[in-house]
Amino acid sequence: MSSVLVTGGAGFIGSHIAETLLAEGHQVVVLDNLDPYYDVGIKRRNVERCRETGGDRFAFVEGSVTDEALVRETFAEHDVGFVYHEAAQAGVRTSVENPMKPHEVNTTGLLYVLQAAAEFGVERLVNASSSSVYGVPEYLPYDEEHPNHPRSPYAVTKLTAEHYARVWNDLYDVPTVSLRHFTVYGPRMRPNMAITNFTTRCLNGETPVIFGDGQQTRDFTYIDDIVAANLALLDTDAADGEVLNVGSTGTITIQELAEHIVEATGADVEIEYADAKAADARHTQADVSRARELLGYEPTTSIREGVSRFVDWYRENREWYEPLVLNS
Repeated sequence: MSSVLVTGGAGFIGSHIAETLLAEGHQVVVLDNLDPYYDVGIKRRNVERCRETGGDRFAFVEGSVTDEALVRETFAEHDVGFVYHEAAQAGVRTSVENPMKPHEVNTTGLLYVLQAAAEFGVERLVNASSSSVYGVPEYLPYDEEHPNHPRSPYAVTKLTAEHYARVWNDLYDVPTVSLRHFTVYGPRMRPNMAITNFTTRCLNGETPVIFGDGQQTRDFTYIDDIVAANLALLDTDAADGEVLNVGSTGTITIQELAEHIVEATGADVEIEYADAKAADARHTQADVSRARELLGYEPTTSIREGVSRFVDWYRENREWYEPLVLNS
């Protein structure tokens, strides 16, 4: 049996994809360097969950996609037949402070994975892209034909990766699909995201802080919907060479999000405000018509329902985060 490789599989989205694949009986190998961009303990727990789910059908390779020799070795030794490329240096704000690291990981690292995919003849490579490639909206919701005006180095690397994936699809016989994820959230999400930060602060009687006026809007996408879209690509070539939006299609202001979390946690706190961060998007919203047509994708979890579900999970699993985000 060939393996499904999940790069960045110790992270939030990657670990959910890997765990679901294992639960469905697949052979899975995760390649991840356990970068301390956030607490490595969370990533190690994700790896252990995969190991518990998959047993001897799971393999973990610790290392970076920027290590060309290790990437080739992983493909060869584990008979990789399908790739979910989730490895990335995440963070719009982080990329503004240090643009070289996301370039090295998100662009050079992807090229090494694409080259290995071509050499070893994989069935398909699914590239994790981002709604950040759109930049300032000319209209909403974003469809895939909307002009791209990236506003951060991170967004530039994600758009560049889409083009590389398309070229490998067209020239090197590697079927590729790029999925533009819209602000993914859910159990085990990164601790430095708004939802985790607000939840942690509220449950600890701390004040949630909004950067900006709170009227910026987001299309938050629940992790189960993201996993469903990714796994649909195991069984169809209908989207090969395409770029697809994967979002919830709904929006919520950051003000409403904070208020909802205050209510869901029962916290007796006031919301505070700080200066907006450079390069943060003002508004996002996904048109998922293309994913619906090609993959049968249909988001199932509304933002308010998903956030309430996350708060419930957090109450039962506070040790995953605390005290990691109280001062972030």
